[in-house]
Amino acid sequence: MTLRRLTRDQARRTALAAQGFTTPRPTGRVDVRHFRRVLDCVGLLQLDSVNVLERSHYLPMFSRLGPYDRAAFDRWTARSRELFEYWGHEASLIPVGRYPAFRFRMDEMEPWGSARRLLDERPGYVEGVLREVADRGPLTVSDLDDPGERGGPWWGHAPGKDALEWLFASGRITATRTSTFGRSYDLLERVVPAWAIGERPLNRIEAYRELLLDAARHHGIGTAADLADYHRLHTPTARAVLIDLAAEGAIVAVEVDGWRQPAYLHPGAALPRRASGTALLSPFDSLIWNRDRVERIFGFRYRIEIYVPKEDRRFGYYVLPFLLDGELVGRVDLKADRKGRRLLVQAAHLEPDNDVARVARELASELVAIASWLGLDEIVTMDRGDLATALRTATDVGISAR
Repeated sequence: MTLRRLTRDQARRTALAAQGFTTPRPTGRVDVRHFRRVLDCVGLLQLDSVNVLERSHYLPMFSRLGPYDRAAFDRWTARSRELFEYWGHEASLIPVGRYPAFRFRMDEMEPWGSARRLLDERPGYVEGVLREVADRGPLTVSDLDDPGERGGPWWGHAPGKDALEWLFASGRITATRTSTFGRSYDLLERVVPAWAIGERPLNRIEAYRELLLDAARHHGIGTAADLADYHRLHTPTARAVLIDLAAEGAIVAVEVDGWRQPAYLHPGAALPRRASGTALLSPFDSLIWNRDRVERIFGFRYRIEIYVPKEDRRFGYYVLPFLLDGELVGRVDLKADRKGRRLLVQAAHLEPDNDVARVARELASELVAIASWLGLDEIVTMDRGDLATALRTATDVGISAR
C-alpha cells in the first residue's frame, strides 16, 4: 500500500492550524467563548509551579488570544465545572468530558514508596483523611487535623500530603488551586458534574483509542510517540492501537519527508495554504511539548534549562521560543520583576538565517503586549545573545509608542 506523503512544510502548517495559531486573535473583548475555543484546540492545559514570568497555564491563552482578563479566566477554570485537574500531560486542567477516559489511569494507579509506607504503617490514616475532606472540604494539607511533618527540607512529603496525593492520584478526590497555586482537595462530586461521573468508565484500550484520536486532533499530525506523549500514554501500546485505528479509517497513516517514523494524520485536520501564527510560547505550551517533534517540524532544537546549573545554560533559565509567521525564529529568557514593574529580557537569541531587524521588530511588539498584560511598565533588555542589541532598540521604540 502506498501511503500519502506530506512535505515538512505541510506537516508544519497542519500542526499550527490544529493548535489554533492560524486563527486570528480577537480584536475585541476576550471572554469565556474564546477560552473554550482555545481549549478545544489544545485539549488540556499543563500546570507548572514556576512563576518567574507567569504561571504556565495562563500563557497558552495569551499566545493565541493576546491580552485577556486573568481573573475572568480564573473564575472560568475554578467555578464553571467545565474542567478538572488530573495527570494528563503532567498535572493538567482537562475538560470534564474526558473524565471517563482517565478513569483507567486512576484505577491502575499504584502507590509510590512513601504512599505505600503510609498505607502499610498507619492503617486507617488515609481513610481518616478522606473522611475529613468529605466532612470539611475543600482542604489544603495544613487544614488537616493531623497533617504530620515533612521527612526533610527538600524531600519527603508530610503524611497528610502523601495521603491527599494518593487519594487524588487514585481518583477518590480531586483538587483545585489556591491563590498561591497549592492544591486544595475536595470530593469529586463537588467539582466534577454528575453527568461526567455517571458516564461509563472506559477500559484501557477504549481510553487509548479516545485519547489517541484526541491527541491526533490537537496535533493534526504526529508519529505514534508524538501522539502517545500528548496524554503520557505507553508508546508501544499506543502504536498497536493506532495501527487498528488506521485500519478502521478513523485515522490516516501517512509519511512525512525527513521523518524516520510513520505518521498519523487526523482526518479532520486542516491544511492552510500558508504557515501563520506569531506568538511567544511558554516552555509548557502544547505546540512544543515533544521536543523531538519540534525539531522535526520546525528545525528548532529546544531544551528547557531550568534544572541546568547557571554556568552551563546555553540560552537562559525560562526561555520562550518566538513563533513568527509560523516559524520558530528566536528565543528569549524572560523574567517578571514585579516589585520594580519591569519585564527583564535576560537573553535574546536569533535562529540562523533570519532577518535580525524583522525578528527584533515583531518580537518587541509581543514583548510590549505581554509586559502591558502583566502590569509591567518597563522592558529591560540585557546584553546576552545575538538578538539583544536590535531587540533593545526595537522595544524602546515600542514602549515609547505605547
